[in-house]
Amino acid sequence: MSGGTEASRDALARVVREHAGRLAASLVPLLGDFAAAEDLVQDAVETALRRWPADGIPERPDAWLFTVARRRGLDVLRRESNHRAKLACLRPPEPGPHDDRLRLIFTCCHPALSPEARIALTLRVVCGLSTAQIAAAFVVPEATVAQRITRAKRKIGEAGIPYRMPGEEELSERLDGVLAVVYLLFNEGYLSSTPERTQARDLVDDAEWLAALLVNLMPREPEAAGLLALVRLHRARAAARFDRAGRLVLLADQDRSLWDRPAIAEATALLMRAARAHHRPGPYQVQAAIVACHAEAESFEATDWAQILVLYDLLLRLAPSPVTRLHRAVALRHVRGPEAALAELAGLALERYALFHATRAELLRALGRHDEARRSDERALALTANPAQQALLVERLDWPS
Repeated sequence: MSGGTEASRDALARVVREHAGRLAASLVPLLGDFAAAEDLVQDAVETALRRWPADGIPERPDAWLFTVARRRGLDVLRRESNHRAKLACLRPPEPGPHDDRLRLIFTCCHPALSPEARIALTLRVVCGLSTAQIAAAFVVPEATVAQRITRAKRKIGEAGIPYRMPGEEELSERLDGVLAVVYLLFNEGYLSSTPERTQARDLVDDAEWLAALLVNLMPREPEAAGLLALVRLHRARAAARFDRAGRLVLLADQDRSLWDRPAIAEATALLMRAARAHHRPGPYQVQAAIVACHAEAESFEATDWAQILVLYDLLLRLAPSPVTRLHRAVALRHVRGPEAALAELAGLALERYALFHATRAELLRALGRHDEARRSDERALALTANPAQQALLVERLDWPS
């Protein structure tokens, strides 16, 4: 695919996502029904994606989507007079001071819902990710995610949860869920789980923008600043992540002269200010510190792996997870060798996670166990849909054992 075509598609996706998100955020509180609002938005988005590539993006994308959603709503909800009356009074959405999407994210992250359900519902309804993308983020089957979303919608209706920005006293108890949503949105944009594209810049843009909104809304929460710093540190290295053919370039092979050093310095300063002002370390601050260690190294060989390993130990204490243990094993390899790192992978419940098998393959190859490494690479290839990851794994499998 040509760079121009990909750029055009990214621009179209960005416009659709931005205005569809506002439409969803205005429809949900008006209708009081996630399912009805989601159906209307989905229909409008599908119509836009069919017609805009040929007709061009309209001058007022929000008004265009609104018109399609309203017309569809009047067609399918005729039997429900209450919904019909509300739709008849509906006006095109306007962005508020914190944007309606942020308000709806806080609504979805109500403590009455389980943590997993909060995040899955928000990623689906507000952020527009597919069930498959959310399942990839959680490393669980799609059916599990679909059940979580259905139950969360039902729970919100049964509990009568209000569609509003929580009061100041309620913001902190919902913050963890909101941060998780933004973080997973960024991850999906940074390296897509779908076969259509290697990365999704529009999702990364959304994640950075929402993280910045959170920092402005909650300036005394260091984890909000930590997440924003994390996103910006990753973005600062974006120019070196893929070669001209769109192939993934591993960290050890990246041209560090392409990294945005001023952006790295600004993001690191943001992280340090938050840490010094609040003295409340959290998972996003620690992850940002790990990325800062990589970003500040002049070369791969100069990476302070010992410090990174210490930070992963802290991260495991703050937020233990199999994926964190996997990443810690990578750091451990550079401190104690591949055999110690391979031992760390034993027992991790990540059989559905492509990166687990790809990492295991690297460690096995370093130990001269080439047949096992090949089988692990084959398993990783079967589990990933990302074209850049697939190309890298195919290249490895073509190497002589």
